[in-house]
Amino acid sequence: MSNADGMTYAPKGKPAPVVGPGEFRFAAMHLDHGHINGQCQGLIEAGADLVAVYDPDPAKVERFQKAFPQAVAVDDPRKILEDPTIRLVAAAAVPCDRGPLGVRVMDHGKDYFTDKAPFTSLAQLAAARAAVARTGRKYAVYYSERIHVECAVEAGRLVQAGAIGRVIQVLGLGPHRLNAPSRPGWFFTKAQYGGILTDIGSHQLEQFLFFTGATSAKVAFARVANHAHPEHPELEDFGEVAVVSTDPRSAGASGYHRVDWFTPAGLSTWGDGRLVLLGTEGTIELRKYVDVAAAKTQDHLILTDGKGEHRWQLHGQVGFPFFGQLVRDCLDRSETAMTQDHAFLAADLCLRAQALADAGRA
Repeated sequence: MSNADGMTYAPKGKPAPVVGPGEFRFAAMHLDHGHINGQCQGLIEAGADLVAVYDPDPAKVERFQKAFPQAVAVDDPRKILEDPTIRLVAAAAVPCDRGPLGVRVMDHGKDYFTDKAPFTSLAQLAAARAAVARTGRKYAVYYSERIHVECAVEAGRLVQAGAIGRVIQVLGLGPHRLNAPSRPGWFFTKAQYGGILTDIGSHQLEQFLFFTGATSAKVAFARVANHAHPEHPELEDFGEVAVVSTDPRSAGASGYHRVDWFTPAGLSTWGDGRLVLLGTEGTIELRKYVDVAAAKTQDHLILTDGKGEHRWQLHGQVGFPFFGQLVRDCLDRSETAMTQDHAFLAADLCLRAQALADAGRA
């Protein structure tokens, strides 16, 4: 796992199989983003068998097989889509292609697990909703900044246990290192990546929904800019969004989220991702990837409650239950990892935030 570039960030956890050998076979397709490695690693740790891989670029397949030699390369996607023994397809296509690919996968009777952002337009989201209703298949999304970060997993457990009361505000900071020379061309083409709030903003808005428990919300404010990269005129290097829950159970809970491509060269990791949860009875702060100038370790959780101040470094202590839950959900047709409504609502919010920001720039 590389800490220098978020595009290659692929955490490894402890094996926690929920199925036996051969019980859950899956394949990887379209390896355009390095998150595919994290997606597959998590599923393998849950006991799933990675049996095949497809990408039109042989070089990508070769790199992938160095990490996952058990995946047999196929030269035609139909060899995966039409294989009745493959239950799920994991993919990290170019963002604008993720929605159409998911519809194709579901129409072949398979569940789909895509990298974020899952869509670049509301029309793609509508098509995926229709495909889910038509096929009964799952359209799962790899919102990795929550499901693949141990301190965020533990924060979820604490919030659900009532450790800080009702969450009334979520502050999320998602800086990333640009590493422009290593990025593919689609990364700088807005029609392909969708805009900064659609892309890395999707992590943030999913976390807002999860930690507040909101099942509906509205975008109150959104803005994007290109402050320092005129050589890439379609790149947005800064974005911010404010959201408010409209769910009666969490009415008035708010979120402010900032994402950017301004990680300083001197930082030891790809981004100083932080999350602050304000509750009616306490606060939680997450320092996900580094504790700046103090410790180069990950997964710091700071809890302040009625009993005092508490701090834990949780790397290697919590694990990643999402993947085992997803495997069981696909087999049992349940919704324990993440509901379909939640995955789609997070996508809907980031698309609407991007549209509002784009209108402000027009």
